[in-house]
Amino acid sequence: MRGLTVSSFLWFSLLCVTLNAQNPIEPQLAADEANRAPSEAMQVSNDRDKIRIGAGDLVEVSLYGVADFKNESRVSESGELSVPLVGSVNVRGLTIEEAQDKVAKSLKDGGYFREPHVMILIRDFASQGISVLGEVAKPGVYPAMSTRRLYDLISLAGGFGAKAGKTITITHRDHPDQPEKVILSSDQTKSMESNVAVYPGDTILVGRAGVVYVVGDVVRPGGFLMENSERMTVLEAVALAQGVNRTAALGSARVIRRNSGHPEEVKIPLKSIMAAKSNDVELMADDILFIPGSAAKGAAKRGMDSVIQIATSLAIFGVR
Repeated sequence: MRGLTVSSFLWFSLLCVTLNAQNPIEPQLAADEANRAPSEAMQVSNDRDKIRIGAGDLVEVSLYGVADFKNESRVSESGELSVPLVGSVNVRGLTIEEAQDKVAKSLKDGGYFREPHVMILIRDFASQGISVLGEVAKPGVYPAMSTRRLYDLISLAGGFGAKAGKTITITHRDHPDQPEKVILSSDQTKSMESNVAVYPGDTILVGRAGVVYVVGDVVRPGGFLMENSERMTVLEAVALAQGVNRTAALGSARVIRRNSGHPEEVKIPLKSIMAAKSNDVELMADDILFIPGSAAKGAAKRGMDSVIQIATSLAIFGVR
């Protein structure tokens, strides 16, 4: 009986080994396959992170095993790189690996080498930067060899300027015809969602906030930024101007607005609005709210040119 047990055990062990050899463990294969297949999103990100040669880059071209084959030159504005024997090769927008393959093909097609092993080294990355323009403290081009975040670049540029608006436009190097618009929010959660990825070669443009001018018989005439999500009403504009004077002709208030480049007047029932008898009126960027004074004769009939001139003077001397 004991011999039968040992024999059965040996037979069972042999059977298990045979089955394992014929049927590898499928879960492990699935795991290995998953590790070998990165997601599409990661592939796009990695492709964008690759350094691409651009105009102004100082590039060294050499050939493995050929000591005399070495050249160092800058990429022209049109993307041409000077290469010994073959002349100019356009490498603009190519990764280092792609440029090496293209130069090697040119040498091989020209009959100079059978299997050339080209090596390219970028000595000076003149094009590897992100431009930050518009309403920031220090506009300019900032070095970036890999993916950065929007707020990081704004910080490098000294932060937002006093007249910065809520809209930021990002033009990506790979898709210049599809700019990305980011709307900033005061909400903390939405604000973090706006901290999008920016890639080498991209351009960030921080837009300027809209301005509404309040002139006439008010306490503090001036131009005021539309900071509240790029909107402002007549009452808000009057409040920013610290209210109207006692001599203000509320019934003669009007807004001067440029429509297709031509100024036009829109009457505003300011007296009714302030008495809560009429709905508040929303203003647009560059509107001029003119509230004349009743004490001066003919003040209510002051022409648009005079009012626009006053608003222009306010724009020159500063916006609050």
